[in-house]
Amino acid sequence: MTKAPISLQDLRRRIYRKAKSEKAHRFWGLYAHITKIETLLAAYQQAKRNGGAPGIDGRTFADIETEGLTPFLESLRDDLQTGRYQPQPNRRVDIPKDNGKVRALQIPCIRDRVVQGALKHILEAIFEADFCPNSYGFRPKRSPHRALAEVRRSVMRRMSTVIDVDLSSYFDNIRHSVLLEQIAKRVQDPQVMHLVKQVIKVSGSVGIPQGGPFSPLAANIYLNGVDWTFEAIRRKTAEGSFEAVNYHRFADDIVITVSGHSSKRGWAERALQRLKEQLVPLGVELNREKTKVVNVLKGEAFGFLGFDLRREPKRNGNGYFIKMTPRKKARKAIKAKIRDIISHGGATPGKVLVARINAALAGWVNYFRVGNSSRAFSEVRDYLEMKIRTLLTRRKRRRKRSVGWRRWSNVYLYEVLGLFWDWIIRPLPSPDAWA
Repeated sequence: MTKAPISLQDLRRRIYRKAKSEKAHRFWGLYAHITKIETLLAAYQQAKRNGGAPGIDGRTFADIETEGLTPFLESLRDDLQTGRYQPQPNRRVDIPKDNGKVRALQIPCIRDRVVQGALKHILEAIFEADFCPNSYGFRPKRSPHRALAEVRRSVMRRMSTVIDVDLSSYFDNIRHSVLLEQIAKRVQDPQVMHLVKQVIKVSGSVGIPQGGPFSPLAANIYLNGVDWTFEAIRRKTAEGSFEAVNYHRFADDIVITVSGHSSKRGWAERALQRLKEQLVPLGVELNREKTKVVNVLKGEAFGFLGFDLRREPKRNGNGYFIKMTPRKKARKAIKAKIRDIISHGGATPGKVLVARINAALAGWVNYFRVGNSSRAFSEVRDYLEMKIRTLLTRRKRRRKRSVGWRRWSNVYLYEVLGLFWDWIIRPLPSPDAWA
């Protein structure tokens, strides 16, 4: 009797259940699942949805599909199964930062993105069973908004001392030997471990490249022990249904909240010291300039996931709320994106240019609409209207028609050109909405 083939979704579910029920089990035979056409196809489709620029080989998704997707996947499977697979060097892209420095992204070619995605599909099912509840980044059914809701609830539950943690070049300092040791605790498959080594060593002997599908999973695995240490502290220090210390992490963005009660004086410093001790064996350091301890009762703000959070009194004077506003850095980033689209627009028709701006703006607005973002939205909207009117005026002048930029009405911008107009603010749901 021939067994019916198992779907990738069912396979991931079975692996997860096994990992959840047997915490010491080490999985073997995983490589065969990674190299299945179904797994590679799912990884390819995910990579295509994510988009992104081509790698060092210059091949795009359109190129691959023109030549034939099935032969591409079959060739990749054969290379993996015969041991011929070798990842290509990543294409480096430097993203400017506010302080004049750059953040380096390393873009794998599509072929390597598919391999990393297939590896992630299988290993994620194992390690998702091990991950701590206080970790939210790049995990199924979790989101930045959920992390923000949890942080807000912690502060509203009288944890008024907040440690705003900044890790110094986290991805660049991940030690390969430590990461491989952590993965080997759950994986007993030499071929899988060899593939992991190939993926992480493309960028050098230390660190993992930002920009590939496998990097977020590796980053979560690396800090999982730290997450569970602070989960144990949370449970140990809880008083009834209220915690005295809580910890929230999204990738390398960490916030620790501590009770502001007089009996807990000095606890924030102890929590920060414990974090430093946990990071030392990992080779990760705190950015001393950006890591700070704030007291929200004094009106001090802290940053988390692009927002500034501060405690403010309600307008009716009855109680307080946590005000969340988009950070200046976030506002500058979307303005720079709008400016870049317009400056590189050339002779592109106005409606096409506006459609590109709308696509960039929609994601930004959807993310920040859960905060107290009215003032920031007005600032960005006014800037956008000014840039569009200036562009239209400049184009008219080239045609020898003198038209002042104020002559371009809102009706023309929004009804004729179709400029983005969904600036509605929505409340951030409570953490229970994700339960």
